[in-house]
Amino acid sequence: MANLPTHARVVIIGGGVIGCSVAYHLTKLGWKDVVLLERRQLTCGTTWHAAGLIGQLRASANMTRLAKYSADLYRGLEAETGLATGVKTVGSVSVALTDARKEELFRSASMARAFGVPVEEMSPQEVKERYAHLNIEGVKAGVWLPTDGQGDPANIALALAKGARQRGALVAEGVKVTGIEVSARRVRSVAWQQGDETGTISADHVVNCAGMWGHEVGRLAGVNVPLHACEHFYIVTEPIPGLTQMPVLRVPDECAYYKEDAGKYLLGAFEPNAKPWGMNGIPEDFCFDQLPEDFDHFEPILERAVNRLPMLAEAGIHTFFNGPESFTPDDAYNLGLSLEVDNYWVAAGFNSIGIQSAGGAGMALAEWMETGEKPFDLGDVDVGRNQPFQGNKHYLFERSKETLGLLYADHYPYRQKATARGVRRTPFHAHLDARGAVFGEIGGWERANWFANEGQAREYEYSWGPQNWFANQAAEHNAVRTNVGMYDMSSFGKIRVEGRDAEAYLNHISGADMSVAPGKIVYTQFLNSKGGIEADVTVTRLSQTEYLVVTPAITRPKDQAWMRRHVGNFNVVLTDVTAGEGVLAVMGPNARKLMQAVSPNDFSNEVNPFGTAQEIEIGMGLARAHRVSYVGELGWEIYVSSDMCGHVFETLWEAGQGVGLKLCGMHMMDSCRIEKAFRHFGHDITCEDHVLEAGLGFAVKTTKPEFIGRDAVLRKKEAGLEKRMVQFRLSEPGVMVYHNEPLIR
Repeated sequence: MANLPTHARVVIIGGGVIGCSVAYHLTKLGWKDVVLLERRQLTCGTTWHAAGLIGQLRASANMTRLAKYSADLYRGLEAETGLATGVKTVGSVSVALTDARKEELFRSASMARAFGVPVEEMSPQEVKERYAHLNIEGVKAGVWLPTDGQGDPANIALALAKGARQRGALVAEGVKVTGIEVSARRVRSVAWQQGDETGTISADHVVNCAGMWGHEVGRLAGVNVPLHACEHFYIVTEPIPGLTQMPVLRVPDECAYYKEDAGKYLLGAFEPNAKPWGMNGIPEDFCFDQLPEDFDHFEPILERAVNRLPMLAEAGIHTFFNGPESFTPDDAYNLGLSLEVDNYWVAAGFNSIGIQSAGGAGMALAEWMETGEKPFDLGDVDVGRNQPFQGNKHYLFERSKETLGLLYADHYPYRQKATARGVRRTPFHAHLDARGAVFGEIGGWERANWFANEGQAREYEYSWGPQNWFANQAAEHNAVRTNVGMYDMSSFGKIRVEGRDAEAYLNHISGADMSVAPGKIVYTQFLNSKGGIEADVTVTRLSQTEYLVVTPAITRPKDQAWMRRHVGNFNVVLTDVTAGEGVLAVMGPNARKLMQAVSPNDFSNEVNPFGTAQEIEIGMGLARAHRVSYVGELGWEIYVSSDMCGHVFETLWEAGQGVGLKLCGMHMMDSCRIEKAFRHFGHDITCEDHVLEAGLGFAVKTTKPEFIGRDAVLRKKEAGLEKRMVQFRLSEPGVMVYHNEPLIR
């Protein structure tokens, strides 16, 4: 007998480590009527066979913050619940076999210090002293993280579940979720089955913690949760005489990690050519199951491992394990409020770092659910970053072949994914491709990042130093700075806001004043209640009842969902029109000369000043020219109906030959906007950056009587700034600064 309630404040679907963590943290916040439903047994999906590594250093401060929280939480769980978790702070050693990996490890060590994680760089000999069993042939350097550790994954999850139960949560095993009723963009109830018994639970919230089932559980509610299972291999040796407690060892250049446990070694791998699994669905009876062995696939890893740890040569293999893990298109897990349903939350797709992530992820999600706003920036893992097409199974199958191996690949700056490419192409793609474009991908969009010279290989050559395209990008940058350049901005999101309340609605959600004349362009931010920046956009008034909101390409779905959630009683309609118009930017001191060569319209300052848009004729077609710039130079963004894009490109290109027009890419746009100190959402500014501290107070009009975040802006003005965003110029241009490098003062 299931004995389940008919109503719950929250139904959590999935009893792996993350589902148990969410239940634990919600009850810790005082939530009652918390119900966790597990289709079979707790941990039976992927948690039970996880390696149990508890690392703390991630690629950003907030992701490190979550991982550190997990480690601290797990250390105290046994005392709290009485369940042994096997958590040991054994430290970890990561070694580099190449100069590039050494650079990456030492850069990560620098970040670790800035994030408050103890760290020590090591020479090869120091690596040997720290890890005596290691063959240091070919080792260039290493990094020691003394507070890393390991634990028993299943017992960590069970301890979290016990902690949740102790505070009143109902954790029910053997209960399958068979349906989710949604109406008016809210979950109303969850249908369940246990044996022959069925029922429903009305729910205020639902959390999808279904792991490798997360994609299908999302579809039950019309929610996109992109992830795909892959086969993950490891071996466990027989006991090895003389083997005592050792740090976790990572040798990413050999795709391998090693964990000592009870005198045995566990050797696992993240190989570059992974094997996706479950394309046609996961078997109904899957429970603590293993996948078929594939020794041929794992053998190259094992051969290198025997060389790296010679003591493995005489060790017998006790277990050769192959089990599924879920992976996302970008190797970052999915966390947060879904775009499609306003009370449906997601915590799934942990890319083989579920144990080290689950504690912090559960805490962050619980706090988000409690307050309705993110506790801090979670953009790296926000489920809202995903694009609708990324739920396509074929796409996920192809991309997951790559993402598993990327965990241990060189994490070069500007590295592009190689699989599942070409899905989204702008109307100008073929024209740019024919003229030497080298494409990168963001949100599925193929974007010209830079243009190769004649005879130059059209591919990235990655390194931590100057890359092969730097000179190309510099030439494009200088063309925009000194003459005229043209680049494709079609991938930027375009959201039409239409209706009799369009002006009032946009004034409500925007910091800037939207009571402007048609044809006026306004730069603004959408703020949260703390004055943090939820979106950084431009808004063009097209008519008395129509506006166009332009957002970054990757944030369009998230931004539109945020806008929709704040419509309230305003009479407006929001429509994604991104694919309907192509956009070419013509920028530089000679931009006006080129525009005058292709159009009879007047582009003078008097008729078309900065921050205005006008309908124009161009060649034999029509367009809308926006006098605005993200690169800090004179120029226009030309919005063209998709059917006329080819003609408009050809018209501009032909006319441009007379003025030295240069095709440019996204890398140029990035360097120019940095030079001008224009902010980039997700990189420079996020939801936890107050708009005044970000230096964007000029775009906020507190003279308006009401807008979201107004009170927080006024409070900050009165209290004064405690921090502010500043820009530095390096005195030594040879130093490569890419991401999160700490500055010492």
